[in-house]
Amino acid sequence: MSLFISCPVDSVERATAFYDALGWTRNADMSNDQVSCFAVRPDQYVMLASREMYASVGGVEELVGGPDTPSKVTVSFDLDSQQAVDDLVERARAAGGRIGDTDDYPFMYQRQFDDPDGYHWSPFWMKSGSAADA
Repeated sequence: MSLFISCPVDSVERATAFYDALGWTRNADMSNDQVSCFAVRPDQYVMLASREMYASVGGVEELVGGPDTPSKVTVSFDLDSQQAVDDLVERARAAGGRIGDTDDYPFMYQRQFDDPDGYHWSPFWMKSGSAADA
């Protein structure tokens, strides 16, 4: 199963630069001046669409928020190490992202960031010996 997360953005060019800076892989075949597609993992994608393009698909005009609209979804995903989480969040900071909390639980290390359009991301690392390893 493939997963696509579609996000309306104010500027496809700015959003593309942000996700390029994160080091995520852009799919050129699925990108143009109205949308950029980034692979987060194999078969997992983020689609960054202009507000006009996003609103034209599926009659979602009333759902298009803005950078000042709080994200209604947190996208969480695991990385291979605490250092990988820290590195990604620091790249997000350097690219203009807003950095949120750090949670260091006995079983998991997690950080938060928002992209320039207000989308909330929460990369985490499951510590060795945690319930997720069982």
